Amino acid sequence: MTARPMIAKKNQGVGSLDFSVQLMEHLVVPTFVLDAECRVIIWNRACERLTGVKAEEVIGTREHWRGFYDEPRPCLADLVAQGRIAEIDALYANHDHAGEDAILAHGRRAENWCVMPQVGSRLYLAIDVGPIYDEDGRLIAVVETLRDMTVQKEAQEELQRLATRDGLTSVANRRSFDDTLNNEWRRASRESRALSLLMIDVDYFKRFNDTYGHQGGDECLRQVAAAMSRVVKRASDSIARYGGEEFAILLPATEPDGALLVAERIRAAVEAMALPHAGSEVAQHVTVSIGVASVHAAQSGVPASLIAQADAALYRAKHEGRNRAVLAQTEAG
Repeated sequence: MTARPMIAKKNQGVGSLDFSVQLMEHLVVPTFVLDAECRVIIWNRACERLTGVKAEEVIGTREHWRGFYDEPRPCLADLVAQGRIAEIDALYANHDHAGEDAILAHGRRAENWCVMPQVGSRLYLAIDVGPIYDEDGRLIAVVETLRDMTVQKEAQEELQRLATRDGLTSVANRRSFDDTLNNEWRRASRESRALSLLMIDVDYFKRFNDTYGHQGGDECLRQVAAAMSRVVKRASDSIARYGGEEFAILLPATEPDGALLVAERIRAAVEAMALPHAGSEVAQHVTVSIGVASVHAAQSGVPASLIAQADAALYRAKHEGRNRAVLAQTEAG
């Protein structure tokens, strides 16, 4: 739980304070404490083990960032101590969303990847911060505690990756494609820009399976997906296995001519692999047919209309002889 605010009593004895410091030093939870000027006043042994930074290197300094980052930047305790609450969003991947007054009174919880330069390993840390005030309400210190959540975070990310990847080809699966299409459609609508879609089908794939067996068919799909991945390199583009031998590629901010050019490069890349296909009526090797559609999503319409246009273009590509890319005759919507 997030650390609660602490109040230092004016009549608290020196012996009690010394005991509190000693107790914090031996806590198994990595902990450091900053004063109101963001100088380190406590850096416990668990924090030394976590960061590889010795207490004597940072006590009395503002150099605590060295334990977590490879260049100067504030830790969560700094932001709370300095009242820079608005910067938390930009600096931390995940955090609780409380109001500024609540944060300054009760502290904050956040999570973030840290590069940990002194120990040479990247860690995902859960961070709890709590301010300490005197009886007059003046901030005198901020306590920051840390938990290494790297194993849990990596397991979570792997589960998320498996949930969105096609197990055979390693491109996105249909569920991920549907989510991406909806997100890109909304983005294209907001920004009044084009959104293009390629629907790609391996020609005569059933005959390929009949000739080379299902293992051969699986290998064919893997190689076709790899060929597409070599062509489609923008981070914003998305390749997905749509179903069976059919793939879909989303190309945000891409006009029809640009989408048709990408489609032709994909067609040529698959053909250049020269994978034998004795059952094809198009060539002696594997080929693909591609339907291309493009729309300005600010127009009326829904994402399904873009799919319908690309499907219609794919049907035309097959009807006209396969091993070709065909642009939809009208825009979706």
